[in-house]
Amino acid sequence: MLQEKIMVNDVLSSVKSSLTFYTNTISECANPTLRSAIQQIRNRDEAAQYKLFQMAQAKGYYKPALMAKDDEVQQTKSQLTAQ
Repeated sequence: MLQEKIMVNDVLSSVKSSLTFYTNTISECANPTLRSAIQQIRNRDEAAQYKLFQMAQAKGYYKPALMAKDDEVQQTKSQLTAQ
């Protein structure tokens, strides 16, 4: 079980890194066809990552941070939109 947990967390970390790379590449891509292709790859990988995240969470391999309180969310939103 520990080995599975390590592998799942490693894959999650790798996919997270790939998603960041795709996002950066998309934002800098001037070719519409290539941009669209990379967006499709990113979308597919995001969906796969989310399924793996759900499995990891269900097995107790991943514990997300506590959710922010509503007033904290509103305060952050206000700060970001006031700029």
